[in-house]
Amino acid sequence: MDRFAQYIDGAFEEGPAMFESLDPATGAPWAQMPLAGAAEVERAVAAAHRAFLSGPWPAMTASARGKLLHRLADLVQAAAPRLAALETRDTGKIIRETSAQIAYVAEYYRYYAGLADKIEGAHLPIDKPDMEVWLRREPVGVVAAIVPWNSQLFLSAVKIGPALAAGCTLVVKASEDGPAPLLEFARLVQEAGFPPGVVNILTGGPEAGRALTTHPKVAHIAFTGGPETARHIVRASAENLAKTSLELGGKSPFIVFDDADLDSAANAQVSGIFAATGQSCVAGSRLLVQRSVKEAFLARLKAKAEAVAIGAPDQMATEVGPLCTARQRDRIVALIARSVAAGAVIVTGGVAPEGPGFYFPPTILDCTNAPDAPCLREEFFGPILSVVAFDTEDQALVLANDTEYGLASGVFTRSLTRAHRMIRGIRAGIVWVNTYRAVSPIAPFGGHGLSGHGREGGMAAALDYTTVKTVWLRTSDDPIPDPFVMR
Repeated sequence: MDRFAQYIDGAFEEGPAMFESLDPATGAPWAQMPLAGAAEVERAVAAAHRAFLSGPWPAMTASARGKLLHRLADLVQAAAPRLAALETRDTGKIIRETSAQIAYVAEYYRYYAGLADKIEGAHLPIDKPDMEVWLRREPVGVVAAIVPWNSQLFLSAVKIGPALAAGCTLVVKASEDGPAPLLEFARLVQEAGFPPGVVNILTGGPEAGRALTTHPKVAHIAFTGGPETARHIVRASAENLAKTSLELGGKSPFIVFDDADLDSAANAQVSGIFAATGQSCVAGSRLLVQRSVKEAFLARLKAKAEAVAIGAPDQMATEVGPLCTARQRDRIVALIARSVAAGAVIVTGGVAPEGPGFYFPPTILDCTNAPDAPCLREEFFGPILSVVAFDTEDQALVLANDTEYGLASGVFTRSLTRAHRMIRGIRAGIVWVNTYRAVSPIAPFGGHGLSGHGREGGMAAALDYTTVKTVWLRTSDDPIPDPFVMR
């Protein structure tokens, strides 16, 4: 089997313990991964802290940091085929998606490379004579970046890029489910020339997570994952009072009005829920469709879902691959059963195929007469679409906001005025109108409620890894009067 190493203080090491990673397409082990514990986390944080305080990194100009990020972007682009193949092998995400996504990840590093020397302070028109006052933007310190297995090179880039642009150092913890591409990415960090300790990459379970999130030298915790783990992280951060940014899950509404281009909306809905086998935090998992076009729209979706090519994730013809873990598949089976018991009707799919691998077919559940079905509330993280009909715009808005999540949403309509009303009314961090799942390094990404807080992408993300220092300079040459002398 292949063997992977973790990256601590500029060196690769296997560590004291290893574990087997399973190929989701077969369910068989294919590689051995290092399992970090508290001791490895301690060394990684210590290395990041040293690199932040002394050595070449804090002495670099912002422009020099930008050049290193540009170099990293070029290396990511060149290595995209290898990284994509690793991600497909270790997570089951299909090769046509990993290839395109990882090639675009390079653009995130280029964007933050360009921002590195544009993080500016400000001069204050202070209300006191003989004083000059200004603000400096300085890096916050050591960042703990905790990344899930899905889209891990993208979800790490939106943390690593802005943190390095701001001058921070990082300890990145990859998920123990499918960490291979992120561990391989560490070789590009080293090749780009980042000083030892600036970026450290390891993988591990709860012990490593607790050690990292409670460490007194960690200043910022950037986490992508589920709400329950996020609660543990927030509680753990009370130990070090670290700042947190949380990009969590979603139960995103995909709203189709009767004046929409139904063919276009159907293509976007299929991409929004069945692409990545539904393993996306922004998956459009709740279809809200106007009743007058519901049957016509469902017929389109059913035909497209049943025509999807399910197969080996390393084949370019495959459109839906396996889920990442057997644990996910078992949870999906149970949640569908609970939803059907509550009145949901299976339109298509719904049954895991026999044979090896963690496969599950594209599934549509009609919940129009099952408003309390758990599939409308709980995140599947799989290719499962729940459908509800509505009659009026006001009803659509109520249904869209009837969730504890608030990450993404989609609206399909030809009416510009209706689109604006929906944009104002939907409680979500992202609203896509007549499109879905579009991303860019220029645009912030994030949500509220159980979808977390903070933003990734854009200038705001870089500023999030800084702290403000206020500088007061007295310009008068006159001595400061003795405050205790009566005048």
